[in-house]
Amino acid sequence: MNLIDRVKNGSSIPEVELVAKSEGVSLDMVVHGLLDGTIVIPANPLHTSLKPGGVGKGLRTKVNANLGTSSDSCDVDLELRKLRTAVDCGADAVMDLSTGGDISAIRRRLIRECPVMFGTVPIYQAGILAIDQRGTIVDMTADDMFASVESHAQDGVDFMTIHCGVTQATIERLRRQGRLTNIVSRGGAFLTGWMLHNDRENPFYEQYDRLLELARQYDFALSLGDGLRPGSIVDASDRAQFQELIILGELVQRAREAGVQVFIEGPGHVPMDQIVANVQLEKTLCQGAPFYVLGPLVTDIGAGWDHITGAIGGAMAAAAGADFLCYVTPSEHLSLPDEHDVREGVVASRIAAHAADIVKGVPGAIEWDRKMSAARKALDWAGQAELSLVPELARKGHQKTPTQEHACSMCGKYCAMAVVEQYLGAKTTTRCE
Repeated sequence: MNLIDRVKNGSSIPEVELVAKSEGVSLDMVVHGLLDGTIVIPANPLHTSLKPGGVGKGLRTKVNANLGTSSDSCDVDLELRKLRTAVDCGADAVMDLSTGGDISAIRRRLIRECPVMFGTVPIYQAGILAIDQRGTIVDMTADDMFASVESHAQDGVDFMTIHCGVTQATIERLRRQGRLTNIVSRGGAFLTGWMLHNDRENPFYEQYDRLLELARQYDFALSLGDGLRPGSIVDASDRAQFQELIILGELVQRAREAGVQVFIEGPGHVPMDQIVANVQLEKTLCQGAPFYVLGPLVTDIGAGWDHITGAIGGAMAAAAGADFLCYVTPSEHLSLPDEHDVREGVVASRIAAHAADIVKGVPGAIEWDRKMSAARKALDWAGQAELSLVPELARKGHQKTPTQEHACSMCGKYCAMAVVEQYLGAKTTTRCE
């Protein structure tokens, strides 16, 4: 039985109990969310190092970090260091998007050391194998695509991005739309090229029941990909994007009927005034399925700083109801990220996620901020560091410029809180509990 079967049968479910405890919510709430599809717990039983996590309504907004080699850069040790950096900085999930080197061996090494949810995009490997064996991506077969999905499942992948909504109908709408950036999803591009060259329908859509059978058998979650996500804010919210979303909404219902956990991937590049509408539309069309967004980036001119453009959009999307943020690093659009980029991307997205959790009333969110404010009022530097997202960075920041005062070197003896507390009769040496 997969996880949904065990929930329906009332069996003891350690994964669900762990999620409820870590989130500070009731077991009944998590069970109800799993059964109505508004919560997912991607947990492939073959991922033995996993500490299960939940994504969805009423839970803390989660953050994913993308890792992986490329055809230009393949250093497995670097990817392992990036994995550790992402986990140390608080990432709730990682995705291996490797396209260079021995992709299977890289994936297996990363999974063995990964304690958080692990995702992949199997079409990448299917396409690359087709190039190696037959010369071009368009020489893939449907069986190649499904074989890649099964091999990832056998390795212990917890969730897979599958671009089931890229169909002949959505491609035709893309043609008529006249986008500036057309398709920026690598998986979406692989499938579009294959479909147009072979004049055939997307096998993941045409044989969707076959995909559901694999998901049930190996108990991985489907992340229905946004192959037509906008790659520019001027392309956001167009007919092609929403046609794909309509199809994904129909596929969500079929997945739930089959007892398969499913969530939806979303854009992309979206201006600020369209973010809330995008989230609301996904929640309506996809019957409350958890929403996983890349960014979204709110401007296209942030090259080198796109972790900030993504965090701005991520905070807005999560506050509106998005459940899962895929981080964006400073090197987005420029190069393969290094360890520093991973750290910056995870921290920026975690700030966005937490800011949204305060608005959503997620248990414990505002209490964390209240404790930090009490530590600041008390000039409790050790306490502030421990309450920071990355304590070591906070410690280094405070120690950067020495001061003889209790306050930091920004204000020194003229610290506003210290001065006011003196005249209000309170002691600035009080420590928060």
